[in-house]
Amino acid sequence: MRDDQIDPGTNLADLVASRLCHDLVNPLGAIGNGVELLEMTGKGDGPEMELIRDAVRAAEARIRLFRLAFGGAGPGQSTSLREAKMVVEGYFHQSRVTPVWTATSDQSRQETKMALLMLLCAEVALPMGGTLSIGPDSAGHWQMEATGPRLNVDEEVWDLLRFGNPVAGRVLRPSDAHFPMLLQCANAQGLTVNYVTDGESLRMSIS
Repeated sequence: MRDDQIDPGTNLADLVASRLCHDLVNPLGAIGNGVELLEMTGKGDGPEMELIRDAVRAAEARIRLFRLAFGGAGPGQSTSLREAKMVVEGYFHQSRVTPVWTATSDQSRQETKMALLMLLCAEVALPMGGTLSIGPDSAGHWQMEATGPRLNVDEEVWDLLRFGNPVAGRVLRPSDAHFPMLLQCANAQGLTVNYVTDGESLRMSIS
């Protein structure tokens, strides 16, 4: 998404996120291209270069997802099915979490944004890994199910999705940013975030 395509009504936090991700992805791409050139000249072998390759790929994957999840999302923009799957699979490539993107068509950028924020919320509940399955139901409402051993749902933070604030006395950390962002996105579209936990399963929906 080019900067000139950002809707003027986008809030400042979204604009800052879009700008940071846009400016960071280019130098990372340049590093990746440099590594490829070294490989072509026969100088790209060895464990050191492998570490650089993996780090660059992981950083690029995270920035691509963060750009969609935290950046601006205008009402007329869309995300292709191919891009959404690529971004999600890239982000979780080196993770113990296995994502399943069940959507079968392109989605609006706003819906993609909410879905990715749902994934980020659920990711923190799977410290030992597991499976995340997400997609719209027949009515177009996004549904997500997370399953894994030792499911950890920190109610002090998750309560924010239900009541608009974390448990009294709990200060949100930068690593919690996706929770208020998800609530904000849902509220902006007149939607409600719901979730339930059951043993090793977490189910979340937006409707």
